[in-house]
Amino acid sequence: MELHFSTTLLKFKPPLSLFSPTTSLSLTRTTPLLLEPKKCFSNLRALSYSRQFFLPQHPSHRNSTQFTAFASTVAVDPTKDRLPADVEVTETEEPNSRVRLSVEVPAVVCEDCYQRVIREFTKLTKIPGFRPGKVPEGVLINHVGRNNIQKAVVESILKRTLPHALSSVTGRALNDSIRIITKFSVMEETYSSTKSLRYDLIVDVAPEVKWIPEDGYKNLKIVVEIDSDIDAERASEQELKRRYKSLGLLRIVTDRGLQIGDVAVLDISATTIDQDESNVQKIPSAETKGFHFDTEDGDKVLPGFLDSIIGIQQGETKSFPLIFPESWRQENLRGVHAQFTVECKELFYRELPELNDSLAEKLLPGCTTLEQIKESLLQRCLEVEQTAKEQATDNAILDQLRKMIEVDIPQSLFEEQGTQLYGAQLLEMQAKMNLSKEQLASLSSPKAVNEFMESQEENIKSMIKQNLAVGDIFRRENLQFPTDELVKEVENSISEFKRHKQEYDEERIKEQVQEVLEGAKVLEWLREHAQIQYKTR
Repeated sequence: MELHFSTTLLKFKPPLSLFSPTTSLSLTRTTPLLLEPKKCFSNLRALSYSRQFFLPQHPSHRNSTQFTAFASTVAVDPTKDRLPADVEVTETEEPNSRVRLSVEVPAVVCEDCYQRVIREFTKLTKIPGFRPGKVPEGVLINHVGRNNIQKAVVESILKRTLPHALSSVTGRALNDSIRIITKFSVMEETYSSTKSLRYDLIVDVAPEVKWIPEDGYKNLKIVVEIDSDIDAERASEQELKRRYKSLGLLRIVTDRGLQIGDVAVLDISATTIDQDESNVQKIPSAETKGFHFDTEDGDKVLPGFLDSIIGIQQGETKSFPLIFPESWRQENLRGVHAQFTVECKELFYRELPELNDSLAEKLLPGCTTLEQIKESLLQRCLEVEQTAKEQATDNAILDQLRKMIEVDIPQSLFEEQGTQLYGAQLLEMQAKMNLSKEQLASLSSPKAVNEFMESQEENIKSMIKQNLAVGDIFRRENLQFPTDELVKEVENSISEFKRHKQEYDEERIKEQVQEVLEGAKVLEWLREHAQIQYKTR
C-alpha cells in the first residue's frame, strides 16, 4: 500500500551514491535516486510472476502474493494410435531434472508408416492417365520423388511413435520442453539403410522437492526485521512536517553560511583516493549538478557529508574526504575512500507560517484542526505499517523456505520464469516511459532477454525455489480455498484484460489465479504454524 500525499516543494534527482540506507517503505510521492533503499517490503509481488501469461494487476491483488506453485505438465495418451509392435524406449536421467529417451522403432512399425504415407499420397496425387487412388506405387514414387516419400515416412514415424515414447514421463513432462536431438538427416539415413529408426529426445520433468530437514516447514522459526522508519507514529510526524514545510517560501540567504534547516543547490563530484594518482578514478554515481539538498534530510545521506558542508556559502567550494560504509548497497563502493568536491550554487532558508488550525485545510483537505490531521495521518500510516509488517513476514517465510529445499531446476522452467519476469519489467518500463517501437524491439530481442537472465540467474532461481516450495506445501497439507473465490477472481482478471483491450486465454488465467490463491493459503497456514519474532532495526 502506498500513500500519495501532496507534492513536495522541490523536485530534483540527487546522485545515487550519496544517500545512506533509508526506509523500506516510502511514504512520499517520490524517492530520490540518491537514496539507497533497504530490502523493500512492498516488492513481494516480484517473487511470483506466472509461468503462463503476465496478468494485469487487479486492484484486489495489490497487496497479495502471486505464486507459480508447480510447473505445468504434459499428459500423453499412447493409446490414440495403436502400433503393430512396441517401440523400445531407454530412459536416462540427466542433470537439471531432464530425461533423455532413446527410442528404437522396429521395422514393422516403419513399414506400417510407409504404407500409410503411400496411401495418403495415392489419394492426394493426380497423375495424368491414372484414376485417383489407382496410381501404381512405382509410378507414384517416381512422380513424388523417393526423397520426399522418405521424408514423409520419417515424419509419420515420429508423429506416431512420440506419444508412445513419452508414456514413461506422462504427467511429469513440462510444457514446451520436449526436443528431438537427433538430426533429421541422420534419421533419414538410418531409415534408408535399415528400414527401422532410432532417435533420441530430451524432456524436462517436474522437479522433485527435497526438504532439509524433512517436514521442516512445519516448525519454522522466523525473525522479521522491521525498519524503524515505517513506525506509524514516526512516519505520521514526518509526513506532517513535510506537508508543513511545503507551505513555506524559500528566501535567499545573503549574510551567512549553510545551517540546519536550509536548502542548498549543490554541484557534487567525487573521486577515489589513492596514493598513486594514476589510480584515482571518478565516481559517476556520486556526480550531480543542481542538486537541491534539504539539510533536514542529513540523516539520509552518506555519513559525514552534512557536517562537511555546514557553513558553506553561496559561490564557495569545499573539498573533503569521506568513507563509504561497509553496509552500502552499492557493493563496489563499500569501504571506498572518496574525495568529494561540493560547490554551493544557491542557498535558501524557509519562511514558514505559524503552525495552527488555520492551516488545516491546506495541510490535509477536509480537516479543520491539527488534531484531525494528526489522527488521519496516523491512521493511514498504521495501515502502511501493518501492510509492511505482513509483507516483511511473508518475505522472511519465503526466504526461509528457499533455504530449506533442494531442487534440480529444469532449464525450460528457468527460461520461462526469466522470460516472464523480464516481460513484466518491460511492461512496467513501457507504462512509465512510453517506449518507442524501436526501443521495444531492441529491449525484446533474444540478446537482451538472455543478458537479463544471466545477470538475474540467482534471483530467478530463488523465485523458482520459493514457488516450488509453496506448491509442495499446498499439496502435502491438502489445503483448499473456496471455489467461489476462484470464480470471482477469474472474472475480475478477465475484466481487467477486457478493459486494457488485451487478448487472453481463460484457462490460463484460471490456472494463474488458482496459483495466486494457493500461495496465499500456504502463507496463511505457515503464519499460523510458525514461531515469528519481530525486531526493529
